[in-house]
Amino acid sequence: MAKSFAPLIAVLCVLVLPLAAMAVGTPFHIEGSVYCDTCRFGFETIATQYIRGARVRIVCKDRVTLKSELVGVAVTGPDGKYKVAVRGDRQDQQCLAELVHSPLSRCQEADPGRSTATVILTRSNGAASTRHYANAMGFFRDEPLRGCAALRKRYLADGDNRAI
Repeated sequence: MAKSFAPLIAVLCVLVLPLAAMAVGTPFHIEGSVYCDTCRFGFETIATQYIRGARVRIVCKDRVTLKSELVGVAVTGPDGKYKVAVRGDRQDQQCLAELVHSPLSRCQEADPGRSTATVILTRSNGAASTRHYANAMGFFRDEPLRGCAALRKRYLADGDNRAI
């Protein structure tokens, strides 16, 4: 009885092997966006300006040795979005997309709460896709635009004016 399953198991192994080899060599595709927080709110609004030409890098840190490795760089397009391909499975490394530079002279200060975004670069987590999305990252404008106080009121819950 066991001999009758041996050819079937061998055929299945031969069919799965190329798929496994392809997955190991296939790069991850990281996508994200970079914006200028024109009101300095710390989040995206209808007044947000997406930045063309912003530079972003992908850095992975080994959890044991704490050594960091630059694994990718990207520049945003006209819509403020970037795409970068990263080769290799980073297993249990901590990987981040990080802001590097804004080409806008009045929007250079990275928002400390939105200057990095965690990216997952492993196939050992059950995710089948090689396309991964990073949270949007932002720079603060030097001075808020006129009209930001009125815009803030729209975002407050139940007319709570204490935050203004």
